[in-house]
Amino acid sequence: GQTITLYDLTNTYFEGGAAAVDKAKRGRSKERRSDCPLVTLAMALDASGFVRRVQFFAGNASEPSTLKDMLTGLDAAPRATVVMDAGISTEANLQWLRDQGYHYVVVSKLRRRQFDPAQATEVQSAGGVTIKLQRVLDAQGHVLLYCHSPAREQKDRAIDEAKASGLEAALARLHASLSKPKGRQDAATIMQRLGRLKQRFARAAQHYAISVTTDPEDQRITAITWDKRTKPGSAAAHPGVYCLRTTLVEQDNAALWRTYTMLTELESVFRSLKTDLGLRPVFHRIDRRVEGHLFISVLAYHFVHMLRSQLKAQGVSDSWNTLRQTLSTQRRVTVTMQRRDGRTVHVRKATRPQPGHQTLSTILKLDPNPGRTHRVLV
Repeated sequence: GQTITLYDLTNTYFEGGAAAVDKAKRGRSKERRSDCPLVTLAMALDASGFVRRVQFFAGNASEPSTLKDMLTGLDAAPRATVVMDAGISTEANLQWLRDQGYHYVVVSKLRRRQFDPAQATEVQSAGGVTIKLQRVLDAQGHVLLYCHSPAREQKDRAIDEAKASGLEAALARLHASLSKPKGRQDAATIMQRLGRLKQRFARAAQHYAISVTTDPEDQRITAITWDKRTKPGSAAAHPGVYCLRTTLVEQDNAALWRTYTMLTELESVFRSLKTDLGLRPVFHRIDRRVEGHLFISVLAYHFVHMLRSQLKAQGVSDSWNTLRQTLSTQRRVTVTMQRRDGRTVHVRKATRPQPGHQTLSTILKLDPNPGRTHRVLV
């Protein structure tokens, strides 16, 4: 079968200067901790989500520059497929993949979307949600697969509404300030403030026509007006729609979409890797200990993914966060009782598993009463 490699990378930050760590460099932090030195972790996984290769890069390594270094050492089979997100899929990287004989499925960076529900086919996600897919060929012979997700539409609309409300409120405050004694500033100052607002609310500003009224005598701005006109082909015009770009022209829409969903699984893994599994932050100050810290997090991911694979085989596709919440319902408790003779009995045992916990224990062949019951008399 065709080899599929999922590729993504993340970074973690150091608490402190970490001056003695070679790879501790300042760069763009995905957690907005660019004030700290960073180190980057790159992972390549197979189609099942298991780790094939791990490499550590300096914190200022750019996402596109790491791809060639990682894949060269994998010895991937000819015509293998690489799945990656938009941050790594530069045109230079895609050209290199084509030159090396790889196929790829990536998130397209095309700003203009086109989606016609009447031309779309439907596929069911693992959670039973209907995803609509529309297939288009571009000038280079790629398949552009426009995908519409109801959950993503809801999220996009909420973000767009929040950004639009923020921009309109800021414009209203700026307009109101013009009528105040200290608010009648010169046109250059007001235009500068408008420019900053457009930059701050860039996602929303592209859909607004903003005009100013100037007093012909003293050339000061007296009013600011705006009109919302959703930009055709933009994300706001097609909420919930994203585009996949691939060289796999012979695969059907459903197969292409399911190939991409493996990357979203990887991204969710990275989220748990950075929080639940302790990747972030790093407190070590010696290179080998830093690499050890990162590698322990990778081992933890491997263990988690093994458990999730066993559960998926039995029809349980919950996220790691959901599984943790389910498993957390069972606790070890200690009951202390005073005897008539003055001695104290401590009984420690696990609580009874809830139905969801019991299901997981049965699939994973875990003891429903972990730790057994311990009695101590003192």
